[in-house]
Amino acid sequence: MSPSKSKDRPNTGESKHPLVQSPKVQLELDRRIFNLKTLYDVSKDLFSSTDSADIIRNFLLMVMGNFGVAKGVIMYLGDGRPEAAQISAVGLPSETIVGLRSCLQQVFAHDRGPTNGRESSDGAILDPDCVPLAIIFPFSIDNRVAGALGLGPKLTDARYNDNDRELISTLVNNLSIALKNARSVEEIKNLNQDLEAKNVQLEQALRELKASLRKVEILESIKSNLCKFVPTAVMRLMEKSSEGEIQKADKRDISILFLDIEGYVRITEQLGATEVNTLTRRYFSVFMDAIYQNNGDVVEPAGDGLMVLFMADDPARHALEAVQAATMIRQKTQIINEESKLEREPVMINMGVSSGSALVGASKFDSYTGGRWTYAAHGMTTNVAARLCDRARGGEILVSRDTARRTRGAFAYRRVGPVKLKNLSEEVEVFAL
Repeated sequence: MSPSKSKDRPNTGESKHPLVQSPKVQLELDRRIFNLKTLYDVSKDLFSSTDSADIIRNFLLMVMGNFGVAKGVIMYLGDGRPEAAQISAVGLPSETIVGLRSCLQQVFAHDRGPTNGRESSDGAILDPDCVPLAIIFPFSIDNRVAGALGLGPKLTDARYNDNDRELISTLVNNLSIALKNARSVEEIKNLNQDLEAKNVQLEQALRELKASLRKVEILESIKSNLCKFVPTAVMRLMEKSSEGEIQKADKRDISILFLDIEGYVRITEQLGATEVNTLTRRYFSVFMDAIYQNNGDVVEPAGDGLMVLFMADDPARHALEAVQAATMIRQKTQIINEESKLEREPVMINMGVSSGSALVGASKFDSYTGGRWTYAAHGMTTNVAARLCDRARGGEILVSRDTARRTRGAFAYRRVGPVKLKNLSEEVEVFAL
């Protein structure tokens, strides 16, 4: 035989090999196509819903249909508690489901008890003692067992082989993802509902807050306007009171300053009411600074004078503050007079200061038209201060003996002597600053 003829002869061994292998290849190809189609169909259905009950029910039906199974069950721990597990079953009577619930709960325990069977490398439990199940696939969500798929025997009586378990394991993994997504959607839905409820509460709270703020604005407006007419002492008492009430008058040691414009009636006749009003406001506005700097409270303004209370807890201190306020008022009066000396004659402010015990606080006067409250100081200390102011001339500052005694180290006084004051039965020792 020539070499050429030998070369052209077909090799029967090599030509048979592909033919021998083709059925196996076709079978493997068919298996893969089946698996892919099953995976596609099941996954498509799984991820088309966000309701865990629908996902479980549809998944069970599709798996049973693809594997030719008449009985199946899925137990799902939606909140992680076996006693509250959701269970979905097909082809099983209710009494069997009750027994399966107890049996499948062992899957979630460390000791699997009646589910003891052969555990495969892919995590499936083969031939479990849970009648009528032939195989159980536990599945996890968030690194913990969250459920189990149980399938009865195939209708063909064929066993679940490695290929079946591989496909079921893949499908169960997709089920885990779908249930996790559903849980996330449910959590988001619950959060949205909570957020909506909180938004409603917040809107209500904002409406109430706006209403409250409006009330506060009104009250602050009233307060700011009342402050123009109510003595600071009254405001302090109201703020200290838990119910905003003013305590009735009681005795306490205070110093009282009275001041008035000398010759007020004569000046009014000369200048007229409008000019006098302007003049009074100019002087008294400056006096207020001296009074407030020394913690005084104006409680009874009149057309030509003021009554001022000094009520520090220390008797020496309030006497000192009263006399300091008087000296500052005299200095400020001299400054204004200097500035206005070409316009008119100087204005003289006469002052009287007395220290001692007085009935201080709110007093109510009742009449047929209703009650009226006033805040002032009553008693001999008040009367002495008022009469000293009446006696003063040419811008004098006259003080009582107690006031002079308490402030002797701070101011120099000239003794006027015992003086008979108007409407007082006894003479009063008077000192001039």
